Amino acid sequence: MPTITSTPPQSVQGDLDALSDALDAQIPAQIDDNLLIATWNIRSFGSLTRKWTAAAGDSPKRDLRGLRAIIEIISRFDVVAVQEVTGDLRSLRDMMKFFGPAWSFLMTDITLGDDGHSERMAFVFNRDRVQPSGLAAELVVPPEQLGIGEDALQQQFARTPYAVSFRAGETTFILVALHVTYGDAPEDRVPELKAIAKWMNDWARRSTKWHHNLLVLGDFNIDRSGDPLWEAFSSTGLTVPDALNDVPRSIYDDPGDPSDNAFYDQIAWFTTGSGKRRLDIDFVSAGGFDFRDLVYRNQSLTNSSLSFRMSDHFPLWVEFHR
Repeated sequence: MPTITSTPPQSVQGDLDALSDALDAQIPAQIDDNLLIATWNIRSFGSLTRKWTAAAGDSPKRDLRGLRAIIEIISRFDVVAVQEVTGDLRSLRDMMKFFGPAWSFLMTDITLGDDGHSERMAFVFNRDRVQPSGLAAELVVPPEQLGIGEDALQQQFARTPYAVSFRAGETTFILVALHVTYGDAPEDRVPELKAIAKWMNDWARRSTKWHHNLLVLGDFNIDRSGDPLWEAFSSTGLTVPDALNDVPRSIYDDPGDPSDNAFYDQIAWFTTGSGKRRLDIDFVSAGGFDFRDLVYRNQSLTNSSLSFRMSDHFPLWVEFHR
């Protein structure tokens, strides 16, 4: 039986070579004074079929071929916030085995309850580039704020946002990862989006050193820029770089018609004063990465089939100079 560290068949290696070339062309290189941060909702990132290519009767459909492609993409960043890590850690453990001791991860326990879908949130990071700097926390709304005001959160987050601080050289930064509950209708997401916007605003106004370079990232399940979900998310000044406005987030998006793209995944921070701390690192560039034509090239896969092998979301990334 092949393992994640086995030599891939020629067809798989061809995919990996094409993927590597595209990543070289589209993702900034890791250099001494830059910082590359990404977020990726990897669909049901849990179990794994340890074959290079899963057969029709195999379950799950994610195989070594898909996982090696996921690994190749993640390897281009310093730290990646991963959503939809499940209770089964086979894919994550195989990925960390391939990476070796230079890489590590931090994650939450599974989230119980119907809306939690037994998911975890994780940060996967290159220890040669960044190190945890001491803070790890799940964000909880104060009880006295629950149910207060229009569109208020009535209960705690279904999937609690996860905050971890990192250090790169002399630079420290806090990443807050979240996955907003989709709900039965768009308006169901407004309370969580408003609550995280308020939480981030309150945190950014505090004065201790932990709160420099505070970023929020993850799957916000926002449908469109400017819609009520977007307004709730940005209500306290959280700002997304313009470079991400036309970037496809989903394999179901039309790359030729950015106006029709969803805004599910975001990376945001405060850019104005008003008592809030702004970043003391310089934004350089941002983008996404569309892997659709680079993986499983000798297979005739529908988007749905590809989503179970890779994901239905694309990774989203930002680059800073520190």
